[in-house]
Amino acid sequence: MGRVGAATRRRLALGTAVLSAAALLAVAMPQEAQAATGCPGRKVRTLSFATGSVLVYKRGGYVCAVTLPKKPGTKRQMSVGVQARGGRAVVDSGRFAYRAGPVTVHAGNRCVRVTGKVAKSSVGSGWILC
Repeated sequence: MGRVGAATRRRLALGTAVLSAAALLAVAMPQEAQAATGCPGRKVRTLSFATGSVLVYKRGGYVCAVTLPKKPGTKRQMSVGVQARGGRAVVDSGRFAYRAGPVTVHAGNRCVRVTGKVAKSSVGSGWILC
């Protein structure tokens, strides 16, 4: 009987640990829309164009962007880029089916320029978030 009691205690401890870990993950997980894009923070801009859109997020001094196609599922040329004024652009480019990015730069209080492209259609923001 002592053995059964110890095994039961171990199972209860394991179950409690699993539930605690699940609760922590639920609190730490970003919102559903942000999880789909991979960018932390709040959405500050949506740049739409003929074949897709670029979602721009900001958190602290960081700016993150991701390009989403209007019709996901087919691999095509996509790119997303973010550049803080005075810095180099960070770009993710290639053949993707669902999204390009996310790309993140530390902007601090500087303006940023965001670009996005899906197939032959593209968008550029100019200097924003100044």
